[in-house]
Amino acid sequence: MKMGDYVVVLEAPIIVKDVETSEDAINVAVSKVTKALNKENLDFVRVEIGYSKCPVCGAPFESAFVIGSIGLVGIYLTLKVYNAQSIEHAERIAKAVVGKALKKVPLKVFEIRELENNGNEIDEGIN
Repeated sequence: MKMGDYVVVLEAPIIVKDVETSEDAINVAVSKVTKALNKENLDFVRVEIGYSKCPVCGAPFESAFVIGSIGLVGIYLTLKVYNAQSIEHAERIAKAVVGKALKKVPLKVFEIRELENNGNEIDEGIN
């Protein structure tokens, strides 16, 4: 069986409390997620702000919404998964690894792509 290496991007909704602006919500959410990942020694997972598409004009904007003092922030979590048996296997591995740190956060695959094995990839990820 051929094993493959993949880049997996997971999407996670993060709820934050006591924020005034979407910028505050983003800062708190990124800090919260980074702290949880670092606690599990998952510092190789890249944390980025998610983007949504405006339903009217189609322009992208940061996925951060504040209602009252509660914020909802869409976060992208990117990691490399090595030696997976299939795309589905890479997805399960990524969700298990990230889920260890973000226990009650629903994770959805945003994107998976197979890495080309040209030897130039950085060795970060999970075997």
